[in-house]
Amino acid sequence: MGCNCGGHVHPPAGRTITVFRLTRSDGTEQDYLTSQEADAANRRSGNGGTITIFTRPA
Repeated sequence: MGCNCGGHVHPPAGRTITVFRLTRSDGTEQDYLTSQEADAANRRSGNGGTITIFTRPA
């Protein structure tokens, strides 16, 4: 039986997620969902990065 879900699924209006972006000294960036993940990645790469917190649509 086929799906009758109506097509595209959109997140509820107004929902956001918090993202922890690690910017390393070489300019590369990577987003993490928790501060612990971002901090651990920064430590593994020598503590030379910067972690920025921001929100984005879910």
